[in-house]
Amino acid sequence: MIALRTVSGKEFYLNNDCILKIERDFDTLITLVDHKTLRVLDTPEEIAEKVIVFKQKIYQSSMGV
Repeated sequence: MIALRTVSGKEFYLNNDCILKIERDFDTLITLVDHKTLRVLDTPEEIAEKVIVFKQKIYQSSMGV
């Protein structure tokens, strides 16, 4: 799960496996696999980096690193 900020600035956690696509508009629009959408303050680049870091932690812990 990754921490994101709503457009009002409130932090929430999202299961990154639910993300279908991320688009940059005035703010960032995340489309989930069920086609619901979320608007967040985080940029697409920030979200991608959070997903990468999260997955690296998962893979490293599963390999005993």
